[in-house]
Amino acid sequence: MSPIKTAQDDAPAVVLASGSVTRAAMLRHAGLDFTIEAAVVDEDALKRALRAEGADAGRAAETLAELKALRVSARRPGALVIGADQILDCGGAWFDKPADRAAARRDLTTLRGRDHQQITAACVAHDGVRIWHVTQRARLTMRDFSDDFLDRYLDDAGDAILGCAGGYQLEGVGVQLFSRVEGDYFAILGLPLLPLLDFLRGHRVIVS
Repeated sequence: MSPIKTAQDDAPAVVLASGSVTRAAMLRHAGLDFTIEAAVVDEDALKRALRAEGADAGRAAETLAELKALRVSARRPGALVIGADQILDCGGAWFDKPADRAAARRDLTTLRGRDHQQITAACVAHDGVRIWHVTQRARLTMRDFSDDFLDRYLDDAGDAILGCAGGYQLEGVGVQLFSRVEGDYFAILGLPLLPLLDFLRGHRVIVS
């Protein structure tokens, strides 16, 4: 797909400070012209520190998104740098990306038959300063599926689920795990795309 032309020739460059294949695909499918420069951040250590300070999942996701954007913005003067983070919260427990199939199975068994939230934050930095951010929350209800179904799901989904908190991909076969989904679809996938696009229109990156 050809990128959408900028409204003005002097529009700032856009950088995605994330190695997420899904986030990059969303921006690419939306027609954005951007480069990728993943931020190096010790997310586990930061989450532990934030939890010790009493931060909730929303504050933690926003803090991590901002840090990623600022890290890359410091070395990309003039660019609009997008940072993003997502935390799965189930009853106060935060779920990370599973390390392997066994961990994914444990996570999905814990989430089975329960509600949880996906809290997704995005931040844009320019010349080392945060200039925009948004946080969106979605509520998902996982159905009480059988162990046999869970094993078939893990076989069908493969290693792709290891890149997703909770071990599921709503955009694929993972949708069969759910009985109810409330919230923005793009945010559940990992990026509050619609408000981000609106912000980028206001900064001449795409035609309004």
